[in-house]
Order: sequence, then C-alpha cells, then structure tokens
Amino acid sequence: MSAKNTALQHHFNDLDQQYQASQLGMWAFLVQELLFFGGLFAGYVVYRNLYPEAWTLGSHELDVSLGSTNTAILILSSLTMAMAVYWAQKGQKTKLVLFLVATLILGCSFLGIKVIEYSHKVQHHLLPGNGFSFDSPLADQVRIFFSFYFAMTGMHAFHMIVGAGILIWLIVQAMKGRYTAEYNTPIEMFGLYWHFVDVVWIYLFPLLYLIGRN
Repeated sequence: MSAKNTALQHHFNDLDQQYQASQLGMWAFLVQELLFFGGLFAGYVVYRNLYPEAWTLGSHELDVSLGSTNTAILILSSLTMAMAVYWAQKGQKTKLVLFLVATLILGCSFLGIKVIEYSHKVQHHLLPGNGFSFDSPLADQVRIFFSFYFAMTGMHAFHMIVGAGILIWLIVQAMKGRYTAEYNTPIEMFGLYWHFVDVVWIYLFPLLYLIGRN
C-alpha cells in the first residue's frame, strides 16, 4: 500500500477532500484563537486609556533589547517554517527535517529568552500579587499593566510550548518518511498555526515594550 493511500482517512473520498476539511478546521481553530486573544487586547486597550502614565512606567521596566531579539527570532522562525512547508510540498525529506529542526531551535530560543525576562521581573518584585513592589504613587496601576503583560505574553508562550511539542512530533514523523509531495497536510496546517503565533507577538511587542519611547 502506498504512502498516499495510508495517509487517507476512511471517511474521506480522496486526499484533496481530506486536505480541504483539514484547512477548514484549522482556519476555524485560528478564528477561535483570534477571538481569545482579542479579549485580552480589548482589555489592554481599555486599561491603557484609563492609566496611560502607569502604562508608560510599566513599559519602561521591560527590556527592549530582549524583546527585539525575540521578535527577530520569531520572524526568522516564520521563514524556516515556510521553507519547511515548501520542501514538504516538494517531497524533500532531508530539507524538510532540517527546516523543522531549525524552527524548533528558534522557538526554544524564544522561550529561553522569555524565561530570562520573567526571572528578571520576579527578582525586581514586578510579579503581580502580594509581593509586587514598585516605587511610585501609580504602583497599583502599574501592577495592572504587569498583570496584562504576564497574561498576554504567558498565553503566547503557552502556545509556543504547544507548538514546540507538535514540532517534535512532526520531525519524528518526517524522519520516518511520513510526508511526501502528495501528502504533507500536517506540515502545512501547522505552518498556519506557527505563523499565527508569530503574528500575535508582532502585535504584543510594540504594545507592551515600546510605549512612550522615542
């Protein structure tokens, strides 16, 4: 039995129908994710308009160099993921595995830098909660900023962790020769997910890190 036939699930007539269903399902999932993050962004906009000075103070406690580095890493990871999709469509197993591994390394690098950022915030008592400390009359309002910071970047990091786990599974399957020029739907669908997560960060970076900076 060919790889093409083994990839076809029994409830589909052919691979094209299976691909169309997978694509519809992925876009429906991404719309749901957009609505989820949209709620966080909406809350962010409300409180930023209420406490603009506190938002500026909080933003200036963030490390722009680390945030910029992570932005560059994610943009590069979008390129490597796009190349993985391209080589999957060409049926080039070795190059597919190479670019999937590169994407995984970049994703883990992003998470590593985020851990460093979080540790700095904890050391400086900027983690919202009983231990929060900020020397300013606007400390309570700044704490709201950091609540949004940890909620938004934390949820984004969670999506990155999930993505890294899926990438490991895809790499193993690709090494086994699971994906061919005829069947590479999981690679393409995951590519959509990865690009979505990257785009979310592209919005998070200026909204959180660049407030009030010239």
